[in-house]
Amino acid sequence: MGAGASSVVGPEGYGRGWEQTSLGDMPESCVAAVLLYLDPLEICQVACLNRAFRGAASADCIWAAKLPANHRYLAALAAAADDDCGCDGAAEGNGRCCSSAAIKKEIYARLCRPTPFDGGTKEFWIEKDKGGFCMSISSRAMSITGRDDRRYWSHLSTEESRFHSVAYLQQIWWLEVCAEIDFCFPAGSYSLFFRLHLGRPHKCTARRGHGSESIHGWDIKPTRFQLSTSDDEHAESECYLSKPGRWILYHVGDFVVSSSDEVTELKLSMMQIDCTHTKGGLCVDSVFISPKDHRYEEECVSCQKIL
Repeated sequence: MGAGASSVVGPEGYGRGWEQTSLGDMPESCVAAVLLYLDPLEICQVACLNRAFRGAASADCIWAAKLPANHRYLAALAAAADDDCGCDGAAEGNGRCCSSAAIKKEIYARLCRPTPFDGGTKEFWIEKDKGGFCMSISSRAMSITGRDDRRYWSHLSTEESRFHSVAYLQQIWWLEVCAEIDFCFPAGSYSLFFRLHLGRPHKCTARRGHGSESIHGWDIKPTRFQLSTSDDEHAESECYLSKPGRWILYHVGDFVVSSSDEVTELKLSMMQIDCTHTKGGLCVDSVFISPKDHRYEEECVSCQKIL
């Protein structure tokens, strides 16, 4: 039985036996029906089996199901960003990722690469393995109290930020960081985080460290985080900032987008406005938005919700 079964599939799936049929003889439409149940990375892996799987793995019907519902809107933003930097808009071939001629696999590959917008202060991309939508908002896109006063804030260059710079707080009495964004998010549930670091980071990621002598005031009162959306969703939490020398994702809260075709207005903030003491030694890098079930590479802190 084992010998007979092994004769059915040879190199490229074309070994012969059992009425001269093999795995490579399967119609691409049947293979495509199976691939619809796989994740994008799994589809790319099984494409190596034989010609039938390779052909089905490039079919538009497969990748259309993996793309965000508003992928045309996202692809148009990606094409505009490619035009600004003089890049080729398509991941493969000569097509443009926002054109009707571009195949869905090319669009998916392009959207997996970060797309900068709003002058490079924000980026979005989709996860390679699941197709979930992610966004990062730089500290340069935030309104920070006293940021233009060098007595309080400075801007540091570092490889530890995807935007290559962070806002560093030397010392202040009143901390308030706010941001707003209007965007057509794909429908789904999202989590929002502030990416923060206690201590001054080195420019190079190979040189880890922090200036602990400048860190003060974060253990006296908690920092408060808030988010609100145009759909009347609201989340509020607070947390003591801790663990110097490490980048931490502080969870602000979650929100739901019900329609991919409507602009969601998102407002967010972090505050520590108790003026009885100063606080300093804090790096503000970015705000990170991701699918609620996203697997995070960095440590996340669940802040206490405020009812």
